[in-house]
Amino acid sequence: MNVPRTDRPPRPESGDHEISTPYEHSHVLDEEEVEDLKDRWRRKVRQARKQRSVRARAAGAQAVAELVVQLPEVLAAHCVAAYAARPDEPETAPLLDALAARGVRVLLPLLSPGLRRDWAVYAGQDDLRERAPGRPPEPSGPPLGEAALADADVHLVPALAVDTTGTRLGQGGGWYDRVLRGARPGTPVIAVTNADEVYDAATAPLPRAPHDLPVHAVVTPAGITWFHRPDAA
Repeated sequence: MNVPRTDRPPRPESGDHEISTPYEHSHVLDEEEVEDLKDRWRRKVRQARKQRSVRARAAGAQAVAELVVQLPEVLAAHCVAAYAARPDEPETAPLLDALAARGVRVLLPLLSPGLRRDWAVYAGQDDLRERAPGRPPEPSGPPLGEAALADADVHLVPALAVDTTGTRLGQGGGWYDRVLRGARPGTPVIAVTNADEVYDAATAPLPRAPHDLPVHAVVTPAGITWFHRPDAA
C-alpha cells in the first residue's frame, strides 16, 4: 500500500490567488464558494497534467492496469464499470484491455438521446467513438440503461485529485455523483489518478459539497490506497 503524499494545494499562476483550504476560512463555505474553490483546484491540476510526457503517461497507464487486475475485488469480479479516458486524464486503454482479456464484462458510460445517463459494453479500442468534443470516447454498442450499473462488482472512476478522506475532485458537472447512487450497495468505488494528485486531508483537504460521494480507494501508478472499505451489501 502506498502512502498518500502530504502536500499543499497547487501553487497559483501569476495573477491568480492562492488556493485556500476550508481550514483557512473563518466561516463555513457556502455552495458557491465550494464550487469556486473546486474550479481553482481543477485549473491547477489540469495545468500540471499538461507537463506530463507521453512516455510518463504510457508507463503510468501500464502500471495502473497491472495493479488493478491483481486486486482481489477485481479478480472476483464478473463485471466492472470503468471509463475511457479523455486526453487530459490518465490513460485507461491498457486497463480496459487487461480487464477484457480476463473475461470481465466491462461497462463504459455514454450519453443517450436527451443526455440520459447510460452504459454500454466495452468491445475494444477500435469500437470507441468520440461523439462530441470534450466528451470521453464511448462504445458503439446498444445502450443498456442506467440500471445496468447495478451489475458492476467494482467501479473505477476518473478523478483530477483525491484526498485521504476519500473526497474526489471530478471534472465538474456531478455526473458520477448522480450515477453512482444507482450502484449496488457494498460495491467498491476506486478513483484512478496520478500519484502526485493524492493529498493529505490534514494539510490540503479538497473542497467537498454535501452531494459529493466519497470514493473507497484510489489507484495510481505508485500503488493502491484504501481510505475505507465499503459496507457489506
